[in-house]
Amino acid sequence: MLSLHGPEGALPYEPGAPIPPRVVWIDLNDPTAEEAAAVEAVTGLRVPSHGALSEVETSSRLRRLKGGLSLSTPMITFEQADSHLMPLGFQLTRDHLVTVRFHELRAFASARERAAEAGATSSAEIFLIVIEELVDSLADALEDMASDLDNLSTRIFDFDGRGRPRRSGESPPPRRRDLALRRILRGIGRRGKLLGKIRASLLGLERIVPFVADSCESLGLPENGRFDTIDRDIASLDEFEIRLSENVQFLLDAALGLINIEQNNVFRVLTVVSVVGVPPTLIASMYGMNFKNMPELDWTYGYPYALGLILLSAVAPIVYFRIRGWF
Repeated sequence: MLSLHGPEGALPYEPGAPIPPRVVWIDLNDPTAEEAAAVEAVTGLRVPSHGALSEVETSSRLRRLKGGLSLSTPMITFEQADSHLMPLGFQLTRDHLVTVRFHELRAFASARERAAEAGATSSAEIFLIVIEELVDSLADALEDMASDLDNLSTRIFDFDGRGRPRRSGESPPPRRRDLALRRILRGIGRRGKLLGKIRASLLGLERIVPFVADSCESLGLPENGRFDTIDRDIASLDEFEIRLSENVQFLLDAALGLINIEQNNVFRVLTVVSVVGVPPTLIASMYGMNFKNMPELDWTYGYPYALGLILLSAVAPIVYFRIRGWF
């Protein structure tokens, strides 16, 4: 899909028609070969492919062209349920800005509205608007992430297995606790992956902004103090992302610690049961031997005596463990 923006705002475009020469910003979303050829005809810029934009070397992502710059960065799709990193490319010259992407980004719709409201007429100004909107989108994603992590923290430390406030002395059934902890672990894992993708997007923008700012003079582009503002915003988001990553690691350690406690509780119960069952088994096996000369065989109350001894040997360890607070 191809969208055009000129000095007077959005420009109409019919598929297959030539691109008007007064265009300033050309936005390509998963471009076809015909659209790429049309862009190359009007701008003289070669539209990079998906593979070219996916290169990880800095020399491939930040390149100077004849009269312009070729920039690329991975960018998150901002869909928290199923987010992906997709390449995003910029071709910036004094007269044109060409953006190449392969997924929908809300930031581009906001950038088009801002460019129209501000009456942006230069490629550098529109480029700054697009970068600012991308940074704002990443900031919103991090704010949502902070809220999600706060909810996860509440579920781990203050709520029972059904998501309700835990009452004093109340403990949910083991099965419900296990399911709740599994859901929490999956939630922490998803947010950790999402943070990694946001970090990659921030890192790409962090490299692009100073590179373009340093190249303005050589390209004949006007210098703009907004580059410094964007750079500071990205640095603050980097710090915020680091704190969220530390929070994710803390919640992961806490969830694993709770799982270990639950496992220890299971083993403790099994240990108590095995210890309680050993003395009665020993006594029953002693009196179950079939020797001829066993004095207890002639006792009138031998059977009640053996039952009482078995019961006492089972109760004594339970009382002992209870006094020690083992269960």
